[in-house]
Amino acid sequence: MKQNKKPILPKTVNDRLFKSRIIIINGQITQELVGEVVGQLLALASESDHPITLFIHSQGGHVDSGHAIYDAIRFIDARVRVVGIGWVASAGAFIYVSVPAEDRYCLPNTRFLLHQPLGGVKGSGSDIAIEAEEIVRIRKRLNTIFSKATGQSIEKIQKDTQRNFWLTAEKAQKYGLAGSIVENISEID
Repeated sequence: MKQNKKPILPKTVNDRLFKSRIIIINGQITQELVGEVVGQLLALASESDHPITLFIHSQGGHVDSGHAIYDAIRFIDARVRVVGIGWVASAGAFIYVSVPAEDRYCLPNTRFLLHQPLGGVKGSGSDIAIEAEEIVRIRKRLNTIFSKATGQSIEKIQKDTQRNFWLTAEKAQKYGLAGSIVENISEID
C-alpha cells in the first residue's frame, strides 16, 4: 500500500513565505510541528516586531503540542495575526484563539470544531484514574481559555463541547471565535 507523503515545497517557496513573515500550520498538530512553528516564531520575532501572519488548516492533534504553540505566540513581542482556512479543529482551534479577536481572521468556507480533549490509556486502575483527572484538568483549562477568547460563559463552552461542536465561519464570528471573515489578503491589516 502506497503511503501519502507530505508534499515538499521548493526551498524558494518556504524562503519567500518566511521573508514575508508567513507561517503555515497544515495538518496534524504534533510535537515535530511544535519545533518548526516555534522556531519560525522565535526567528521572526528576533528579526523585528513587524506582524507575523499564521495560517491554520488543521484537524487538531496533540493537546500539549497545541499548548506549546499557543504559549509561544503569546510569549513573543511581535503581533501575530491568525487566519483560519479549510478547517480549524480541536488543538488547531486552541492555537487560533491565542491572539486577540481583532487578529483572528478566517476565509468564508472555514469550518471550526471545538470539543473536549480526547484520551485513551491502558494500565492499572490507579494510572487510569490519574489520566482521567488530567483530562478533566486540561478540559477546565481549555474551557477557561475559550471562554475568555469568545466572551461565552464557561458553562456554555462546557455544554457546547460535550460533543463535537461545529461552526461555520459566520457562526464562529457570532460566537466570538472568529474576529473577521475575509475574502482577500488585503482585508488583513
